[in-house]
Amino acid sequence: MPAPGGGEFQVSHRRDPRPEWDPALYEFTTADQFDVGGSYVSERFVKDGIGAPLVAVGKNQRETYRADFGMSRVYYGITAVGRFDGAGRCEIAFADPLATESVSFNGRTELLAADFTVPLAVMLDRENPEKLELSRLLRPGKYEETARISRLQPFDPDKTVVLCVHGLMDSPATWAPLINTLRADPEIRRRYQFWFYSYPSGYPYPHSAAILRHQLDAVQARFPMKKKMVVIGHSMGGLVSRLLITDSGDRVWDSLFDQPPEAIRMSEETRDLLTDATIFKRRPEVGRVIFIASPHRGSDLATNWVGRIGSSLVRAPEKLAQASVEIGGVLSHDPRSLGLRRLPNSVDTLSPKNRFVRAIDTIPVTDAGVPFHSIIGDRGKGGNPDQTKPLSSDGVVPYWSSHLDGAQSELVVPSGHGAHQHPAAIAEVRRILVEAR
Repeated sequence: MPAPGGGEFQVSHRRDPRPEWDPALYEFTTADQFDVGGSYVSERFVKDGIGAPLVAVGKNQRETYRADFGMSRVYYGITAVGRFDGAGRCEIAFADPLATESVSFNGRTELLAADFTVPLAVMLDRENPEKLELSRLLRPGKYEETARISRLQPFDPDKTVVLCVHGLMDSPATWAPLINTLRADPEIRRRYQFWFYSYPSGYPYPHSAAILRHQLDAVQARFPMKKKMVVIGHSMGGLVSRLLITDSGDRVWDSLFDQPPEAIRMSEETRDLLTDATIFKRRPEVGRVIFIASPHRGSDLATNWVGRIGSSLVRAPEKLAQASVEIGGVLSHDPRSLGLRRLPNSVDTLSPKNRFVRAIDTIPVTDAGVPFHSIIGDRGKGGNPDQTKPLSSDGVVPYWSSHLDGAQSELVVPSGHGAHQHPAAIAEVRRILVEAR
């Protein structure tokens, strides 16, 4: 490498003891070669300082990504820093701008340069998680393996996990505006790490919550957490999140069946599936929940003709279809329910007439003793907060369904149903995270 004043530099790389930081595993591109734009990533956040921000993309799919709760292929932002020793040598080291704010040179400390947006944008562009959103709704059984927790960064036991849970016909891509904005804040970077729970949204949400509980068991075995996590759920993701801080007891089961689980004749697989979904305890690792545009008491859109057509298009996975056959004759009668002759799918479990929805609503969220917050969208058309028409609504979920008594805070933002992407909602999430102790 030519030296600025003539001659040559011998360039070397500072070895990192962590195997995943071996430069041979990645292709590197300087971040300033990328332009940023699009519906999910419209604003670019950078930090001036020492070093060259790079995007590291894994050359191959990681074999251990499921066991490690990582992404199948790494997309990560790093900063390359060169140190010259005055003797014709330059040592290159890679720093993690989500973990390191500054670097030292000859007794001086300088801010580390960073580009927080481009790595996220590259991942969205190349992986395109949106492409499966409709398929995972209509054919959830085909995408069973996609129900999993995944990390966006190396696990740090000293940082609080923020677990983001998407809603119906959605994917983790929906969180990009929030993640992009929040990771640009040094206080958030210092204290928090962002993870996702993604799942086929055609599943009835109690089943998705049961899968999440099993995922959390595995996470705790692999990455024991020192601090209780924050869970953020949008729309149906909020309903999944609510079940993490709920002790159901027998209330939900008793709303569906006249007999206890052991007294009903069914296969062990079906019994396990149903009890997992209806009898559960709150998760001790969850310390706070933020609900955004969540239909806790359902949405009439799931009950009207549009919802009924949508429900009819969702194909039940084989194990749920088999469970429907086995319990068809033992479900208790409820004239107020949807009157289904099968297990409900995700659209059905968003109906105000769904028995699970009504049963969960009888269990106060405050019973768990876990602080929670509500962010609610309102289109600005006016309306009433109760069930008197016209309704205050985000266009999908009315205020009366999103509101929960006992919330530590509640903010109504001028937004449609995508309230989690609205700047006011993102600012409120930041406020909650900064003030949380």
